[in-house]
This record gives sequence, C-alpha cells and structure tokens, in this order.
Amino acid sequence: MKYKTKVILCVGIAMLALIGGGYFIYQQRTHFNKNITINGINVGGLNAKEAQEKLTAAKVEKKVYLNKQLLYTAEPTESEFSSKDLAKFEATLKKQATTLPNDKKVNYTLTPAKVDGKKVASLRSNVETKLNETNQSRKAPVDAYAILEGDKVKIVQEQAGNKYDVSAILKEFSQKEGNKDIYLTAKYLKPVKADSATVKQEEKKLKELTGKKITYTVQKTDYELTTADILTSARYQAGKYQFDTQALKNKVVEINQKQATLNKSLAFKTSEGNEISVPAGTYGWAISANKAEKTLTKALENGETKVDAKGDIYGEGYDTRGTGYDTTTNGGIGNTYVEVSIEKQHLWAYRDGQQVASIDVVTGTQSTHNDTPKGVFYVMYKQTKTTLRGSRADGSAYASPVEYWVPFTLDGCGFHDADWRKNWSNTAYLKEGSLGCVNMKPSEAANVFNNLSQSEPVVIY
Repeated sequence: MKYKTKVILCVGIAMLALIGGGYFIYQQRTHFNKNITINGINVGGLNAKEAQEKLTAAKVEKKVYLNKQLLYTAEPTESEFSSKDLAKFEATLKKQATTLPNDKKVNYTLTPAKVDGKKVASLRSNVETKLNETNQSRKAPVDAYAILEGDKVKIVQEQAGNKYDVSAILKEFSQKEGNKDIYLTAKYLKPVKADSATVKQEEKKLKELTGKKITYTVQKTDYELTTADILTSARYQAGKYQFDTQALKNKVVEINQKQATLNKSLAFKTSEGNEISVPAGTYGWAISANKAEKTLTKALENGETKVDAKGDIYGEGYDTRGTGYDTTTNGGIGNTYVEVSIEKQHLWAYRDGQQVASIDVVTGTQSTHNDTPKGVFYVMYKQTKTTLRGSRADGSAYASPVEYWVPFTLDGCGFHDADWRKNWSNTAYLKEGSLGCVNMKPSEAANVFNNLSQSEPVVIY
C-alpha cells in the first residue's frame, strides 16, 4: 500500500510540474519580457493585445535628444495606434521571445498603420528649426580650395568646424520618428579636403591660365598683358572661373590716362591761329574696365593671344559707344570738325583739313544765362524740316519750324537756321541771342548742314 501511495504521489508531482512548466512556457511565449519597450513605452508582462491597447490609449509626448541632450519636446498628442496594428505587436512579441525570462532592456519601434503625416512633418520641421538655430552659434567648416594669385596657383588648406550636418541628422530622425523618445547622434559638416578630386580639378583649371600673354591693341598701340596684369586673383568653382580683375582695372586707368579722349580738355589751334584749351564735353572715348574684363578674361580662357580694344570703349551723351576712336590726329578730333567761337560769333567747318564754311552766327543769350555751352561735343544726328519746341526764359512755350537741325547736346543745343531773327550783329548774343543754339542765316545754313556728318566733333570755345 505504501508503495502505491508513493507512485501516485510521484505521478502527481510530475503532472503538476508538467502543467506548471507548460503554463510557464505559455506565459513566456504570450507575454513580453520584463524590460521590453515599444516606442519608449514599457510593455513588460503584457500580451500583444494588452500592449497594443496600452499604446493606443497612451498620450504621446515625444522628446528628441541629440547626443543624449534634450533638443526638443513636442506637445502631447493622441496615439495613432489602433486594433488594426495588433498584428505588428504579435510579430514583435515573437521577435523578443526567449525560453527563459530575460530582463535585458530592448526598445522596438513600431509605426501605426495610419499615420498623421501632418504631425510627422510638423515634428520634423520643428527639429530642423531647432538644429538650424543651434547652428547659428557654431563654426562652419571651411573648404580647401585652389587660388591663382598673380601668376601662381596655391592650395589653401581646409578648416574643420562644429556645425551640424542637419540633413544627415534628419535622415536618422526619419528612421526613429515613431519612438516616444528619439535619440539622435550628432553629425557634423565636413570640409572639402586639400587632397580631394575637387581641389585637384580647381588647381588644374587655374594652372591653365598661368604663363599667358595677350597683345591688347588700343588704336595703334600694343600692350603686352600677362596673366598677372589681368588677374589679381582667380578661383574655379562649380565649373566656372571667378575673377578678381583689380590689376586690369589699374591697367585700364593707365591706358585711359595715356590715350582716351573722353572727359579730357582739348589742346586746340583755332582758325585764327591761337593755341587754346577747350574744356571737355561729350566727344571722345574711353575703355570700359567692365568690358575689358569680359574681353580679356575670355581671351585667357580661350587661349587667344591678340585682342583689339575697339569693342571695349564707351562714350557719353547721345552715342554711348564712344566717338573718335579711329582718329588719332589733331588731339583725337582729326581734320573734319566744326568750330565755333563765342567771342567772335563765328563758325568754321572743315572736311579732311579743307575749310568748307566760314559764317557769322548768333549763340545763346549771355544776359539770361542761356549761353551756348563750351566744350568738345559731336553731331548727334541731322534732320530737315522739323519744329523745335521748348520754353523761353520767361516760361512761355515756343514752336519754331526750321529747315535744318543738327543737335550736339542732349539738352537741346544744336545748329539750325533762324528765319525769324532780325539782329545778326556780333553782339546780339549778349542780350538778344538764342536759348543756347547756334543760329545760322537761312541762306548759309544749307552749306553747313550738307558739310556736317554724324559723330563729327563740335568744338565750341
């Protein structure tokens, strides 16, 4: 009897152990381990449905950390999990399952089946803003680069910085945005290094500009310009050259001082044989530093060795292309010009050195300060049978028909016939002159008109 009792007891204990073991295995397989978190929320001891319900009911206050330092805290929001996400929790339960209880801390990231894109975008935007704000007090890295100075190329070494690489950090954020607490690792912008392919390409392109010589022809004078005469420095970035041409600008100033005629007084020998200086007007030309820069840097890039400056000149007044560039004699006005003496009230016209007109005229009224301006101007254009309109000294308007009209200033001074004029004396200009024009007798105007040409110098003294 005692033996049977012992057998029954052993069998009972074994069955209890089997039942207990089965229950233990069941519990272990259907419940999360002690320190398991999903999206930062502890689900230890819960089954899949309980875990899903807990996360569904949870208010989510997301915190974003950078290198374990709190960067941003979002306002608490409703969870987006629902019963539709149960399968994800069941899959996570299987993934974390262990035969024996395990207290290892593990966090799993799950994304709800239905995500509010606006919430995610808002959080991402706020994190990006915070990173950019933080970056304002941080030092940006400085890329290495090649630079041409004078005629030599050198490499400037890179400098490290501590500015965050926002796009790289946001990339990591996108992988963890479902977590309640998001831990990000700081990543920093890196400079382009001196031994990089980028810098080597810059160096190669800049060396192509060194050792060059360009003959820059200004009228009949040649200037041999080296790379250093044209470029103070140069960079090559994003497939394009960037030039500092202060050296060329200084050279252009020298050339203009030596040869240009614009804004310079004219040493002039009058028809009466007097040597005088006529103040500058609008006649003449000068080299534009901006135009010369485009011309000569392009020549450097293309390997050209000869360039004419004619396309680089500019002027003032009616013709901003410049006047008289092709003329080098007689102070730059040549032998075809019209000359007016205010004192003598006389006009002379010359073509190819031959006098073709010599007539008395009446110029602007001196007493009302409507004087004909003194200076070296040029014929803007020629017009027949037109009406001149404007205002008199007393403010009244006038409209005067003329047969011949040749303006030489933008404010309306020019040569024209004046059939209304009665006083043609050489003192008429003192009190009864024009409003600034040069009046010609109708009988003499045609000859002057026919012997003037556009852009011809007009010398008034």
